[in-house]
Amino acid sequence: MTSFTITPTTTYSLRESAEFGFGGRAPDAFDGVMRMAFCLDGDTDQVGVELRQDDTGVVHGRVHGGSADRVDAVRAQVARVLSLDQDGTGFGDVGIRDPLIGRLQQAVPGLLPPLFYSPYEAAIWSVLSARRPAKQMAQVRTQLSERHGRVFELAGRRVAALPTPEQLLRVTEFPGLTDEKIHRMHGIARKALTGTLDVDRLRHIGPEACDEDMRRLKGIGPFYASLITIRAVGFTDVLPADEPMLLELVGLHYRVDGPVTRAQFEEIAEPWRPYRTWASVLIRAASSRIGVVGAGRRGG
Repeated sequence: MTSFTITPTTTYSLRESAEFGFGGRAPDAFDGVMRMAFCLDGDTDQVGVELRQDDTGVVHGRVHGGSADRVDAVRAQVARVLSLDQDGTGFGDVGIRDPLIGRLQQAVPGLLPPLFYSPYEAAIWSVLSARRPAKQMAQVRTQLSERHGRVFELAGRRVAALPTPEQLLRVTEFPGLTDEKIHRMHGIARKALTGTLDVDRLRHIGPEACDEDMRRLKGIGPFYASLITIRAVGFTDVLPADEPMLLELVGLHYRVDGPVTRAQFEEIAEPWRPYRTWASVLIRAASSRIGVVGAGRRGG
């Protein structure tokens, strides 16, 4: 067992990350520990991590299953998943430039977007959940991870990590998965093994090229390509302009008469740069905290 620390550069709450239901995961009741189990970048093995936050805001991690020489890699991946690998010192200024964002920041202090563990895991979830109930497929993913991935005992709970690409390629049938879904998952696993889904590569080519790359994966359409680009790679300034619920909430908050157009959204979001992704997630996640929820209407 090895350990590491992460010092946030902006207000951050581990509780908010742990209780954020995302990617088919139910929000956990926070008991002081956030438990993570995932395929380590490079997709050759898995690790488990227990996270705790002290009174000064520093996040402390304990690694299970990883060798001491991989702790820096684990720390870097955990930081990315928590959006703590980015310089967040200017995020508070967004709330000054846009009072609505400031109000949401005050309502949910320390909420930063939790990400998928990796583009590989996001792509696998995209295939699993396509045209199927998310709750049901989350159970299938857990069962698949328990049987073919790796299980860790983390602060008194068993948590399973998804199979690595090599492990997944050995799965030829599984309850709840059609032959076509398994075929598509195998295609993603093969792409992962070639480095196509490496975060460093995808960040280097930028969000537009990343989105185009993801659409080339069999079973990944525009919606899921955007999901992988925005919520797995870790870009902070991509505007989710095609997300209906977000557009509805923006219309309610900013009193737009009629459906919000892309041009209107881009204009509204201009003060959010370079954190348009973070601000968008904040609107989706925190609007209900200030009494604003999507109600099927827009306007004054």
